[in-house]
Amino acid sequence: MKKISVLGSTGSIGTQTLDVVAKHSDHFQIEGLAAGTNISLLLEQVRKFRPRKISVANRELAEQVKTEVPADTEVYFGDQGLIEIAAGTDANMVVTAVMGSLGLPSTLAAIEAGKTIGLANKETLVTAGHIVTALAKKKGVDLLPIDSEHSAIFQCLNGENRGDLASITLTASGGSFRDRTREELTRVTVEDALKHPNWSMGAKITIDSATMVNKGLEVIEAHWLFDLPYEQIHVLLHPESIIHSFVEFRDTSIIAQLGNPDMRVPIQYALTYPERWESPSQRLSLAEVGKLHFREMDFERFPCLRLAYECGKMGGTATTAFNAANEVAVARFLRKEISFLQIEDIIERVLDQHHNISEPELSEIEECDNRTREAAAKL
Repeated sequence: MKKISVLGSTGSIGTQTLDVVAKHSDHFQIEGLAAGTNISLLLEQVRKFRPRKISVANRELAEQVKTEVPADTEVYFGDQGLIEIAAGTDANMVVTAVMGSLGLPSTLAAIEAGKTIGLANKETLVTAGHIVTALAKKKGVDLLPIDSEHSAIFQCLNGENRGDLASITLTASGGSFRDRTREELTRVTVEDALKHPNWSMGAKITIDSATMVNKGLEVIEAHWLFDLPYEQIHVLLHPESIIHSFVEFRDTSIIAQLGNPDMRVPIQYALTYPERWESPSQRLSLAEVGKLHFREMDFERFPCLRLAYECGKMGGTATTAFNAANEVAVARFLRKEISFLQIEDIIERVLDQHHNISEPELSEIEECDNRTREAAAKL
């Protein structure tokens, strides 16, 4: 019986993780759930999975929840609550599915406690990849990727000689606006941006997909997960999202991972690794798909991806600044304070002001994150 804690249990990845757990309930036990403010859904999850510990966003919500959960369920809140769910249970594995840089301290706490990490929080490696990977190596902890692209690369590299690897390619759907011109983007709405053609995801990551920030974060994450220079990490536009990513070896052979767009597949692979179990996903029929299409990435059309590469190569706090500026800009767009194209404008203007620290300590990363958010909120 594998014991699991889920950080971000009411979000898109969290709910799909619990779907997988429910399908294989004889093999998994939920030890802890951490949510934000979606109390009604969290209470449903508590009734179904009976975790020993839960956490919510703040003290007021914690007091409310205490009256509605079993007496033996311990209730926590805030940043310390996240850390308690990550490191303070009997879980063997922690799925980190909280959005944004909020996931960093709890992920580090889980690694320190020796938990296997199911990593669905890109920002953890984007903001502090050098710290996270060094601690995981020191503690002998596996970082198992849950993002479909990184899971694909992970699967393609299984059993291969890493010295034979020439490059990896992350595929990108192109998001909601992949076929629109820059001129057309001046008139798009929040509602337009949230209509992703392939994937069912949360609001923030759906916007990131449309700006291609999401792919930029994945490039930076891949650099740390697979210990590769950015020159060996490529991005290819693939509208159907059938090939989730692929690797090329020095003999020109290419190995790809294919499947229907369903996040439960990479989630389940991380939970059951190295085994493969029956999946709730629909089987892929290439005959029904008929054709697959690919386009070279246009860095002028998607400048946020260019910025991500530049920040990744610069290293240090540059990637922290990129992520923090984007989080603020996307939140402002979702509140309809700014236009869609102003997201990339804010990111670039913040980065122009950024003073990079090449090997930052955790405190310097947190200071950079806070300072960047203040700057992005004012632009």
